[in-house]
Amino acid sequence: MCGISGIVHSENIGRNLFNSIRNLEYRGYDSCGMALLRQGALDLRKNVGGIDEVNSLEKLDQMQGSIGIAHTRWATHGGVTQENAHPHLSQNKQFVIVHNGIISNYQELRERMLSQGVVFESLTDTEVFVNLLEESYSNSKDIEQAFLAALEKIEGSFSIVMLSAHDPEHLYCVKKESPLLLGLGEGCNYVGSDLNAFLEYTRKAVVLDDGEYVVLGRNDYKIRKLKTREHVEKNVLHIDWDVETSKKGGYSHYMLKEIFDEPQTIRQALKIPHEQISGLALMFKEATRAYLMGVGTTYYVANISQYFFSTLANRYYPALSSDEFSVVSVESGDMVLALSQSGETYDTKSSLEYAKLHGAQTAAVVNVMGSAISMMVDQVIMQGSGPEICVVSTKAALAQTFIMLRVALELGRMRKHISQDVYQKHQRELEIFPQMVDQILNEQSGFVRNIARTTSHVEHWLFLGCGVYYPVAMESALKMKEITYQHAEGMPAGFLKHGTLSMVEPALHSLFFVPLPEQKDLHDRTLIAMEQVKARGGTVIGIMFQGDERAQSLTDQAVLLPQMSALCAPMAQMIMAQMFAYYAALDLGRNIDKPRNLAKSVTVG
Repeated sequence: MCGISGIVHSENIGRNLFNSIRNLEYRGYDSCGMALLRQGALDLRKNVGGIDEVNSLEKLDQMQGSIGIAHTRWATHGGVTQENAHPHLSQNKQFVIVHNGIISNYQELRERMLSQGVVFESLTDTEVFVNLLEESYSNSKDIEQAFLAALEKIEGSFSIVMLSAHDPEHLYCVKKESPLLLGLGEGCNYVGSDLNAFLEYTRKAVVLDDGEYVVLGRNDYKIRKLKTREHVEKNVLHIDWDVETSKKGGYSHYMLKEIFDEPQTIRQALKIPHEQISGLALMFKEATRAYLMGVGTTYYVANISQYFFSTLANRYYPALSSDEFSVVSVESGDMVLALSQSGETYDTKSSLEYAKLHGAQTAAVVNVMGSAISMMVDQVIMQGSGPEICVVSTKAALAQTFIMLRVALELGRMRKHISQDVYQKHQRELEIFPQMVDQILNEQSGFVRNIARTTSHVEHWLFLGCGVYYPVAMESALKMKEITYQHAEGMPAGFLKHGTLSMVEPALHSLFFVPLPEQKDLHDRTLIAMEQVKARGGTVIGIMFQGDERAQSLTDQAVLLPQMSALCAPMAQMIMAQMFAYYAALDLGRNIDKPRNLAKSVTVG
């Protein structure tokens, strides 16, 4: 959940290490800090706040040294205080570490050490480990052996990077169920929670597997297995992400930039080879039972996909939230598809492990190369959306939705549920969708902003849709909650008359996702719900399509999209809802890219 990074170089790294951790800030922004070794002494600076705020206080980017570590925190153990911020020093100030994850047995270790006279400066599990290092080194006088001895005493899921004044040439790193990668440079090497830690400096990466540790120097690295100490040879991954896609450009926020990146994101999704799409479709076709899985936004993408498979392939696949997947009894012959932007989501990884343990085939659609989920499944599709810096997912979610639509379409062709002519027609509709998105972003953003400005004061919302527009409504309500901090509840429009209608009053606003009129059943059901709200004095906002005068007459304000295929219409509405949430949050003065209490990659349970 936190971001960690480290650099070993022959030159001063202060500014580069600062940039590295700044590029990971979306992983956590409660507090941050850096530690560098200079002339045999550890210089540690940390404080509460975002990267730039802490830098103004502590002058992180002016620190000097050729080896160092850094951390940006999302709190799990101990409150948000300067003492609890990382990095953490040992009592004798000879060891310093950064840590992502949870040490589950830290409390008992802490109590033992307290009884032995160890003085702790913080309430974190991390400080327990760094003092275990000091204890182990006093026995062995060997850094690597001390590191391994201390690791044998802790339990949990974690990645750790350690620097010691006893060894000015190396960082010591370990990965156990928490992300960690190496970046390989010329006369310098890097370590980080994800690629963005070093993408600015190198395109060569090494992915660590669970249960591996590294001794990292500036010109070499040694990877071994924790259990056996056996040396491990690794392939070098060449990163094809464009570093410019992780820059804000001229946009005021990453979220807005990433929304406007969506046409290109779809073009990238269209470039995914047909063999990969058909291979995944074949897994569904051959499975005895199949399940779709995600959590948060990816759970709603799974729900949208459920409708795609039902409509295009005449197949119903349950969509489950990863944190509740253990309710399913999977077995050999079954198939589980996971959706994850980061590829490190704790609940999703755990559920995939559960599925594999019970003999199921596994697959995933993932954005981050070299991530744990991409490495553990039987088949993976890398969606190629590029870095997504804003904590809330926009372009990555859209890309996954689009890819799942391609898979469902392919399965429909395989099962002969749709004819070759219909298949080709739908393919052409997908191919022109990026241009459609370009058009609606350029033409509709002003209208969406005006509606957001006039309604940003509204504290309670219902987001409503029928059929595939129902999970679109749920995902859109999540976006509203994430960045405006206003209450927004997504639900099927048909739910209204079964209890929720009692909440309707002028102060409660309802946002309806109105299908194309040609989707007659869904359209009629949606308009009935709109009429129910209007009849009781409720305020109705609609996202609909041009020419739908009947629906427009029921709204107080409306976004009118150009006519398009029914296949792409739900995704177009999802984009408009992303923009609506963005402009509402902007009007409210929220921290859009870094919403309170959230982090980009949830790697703890």
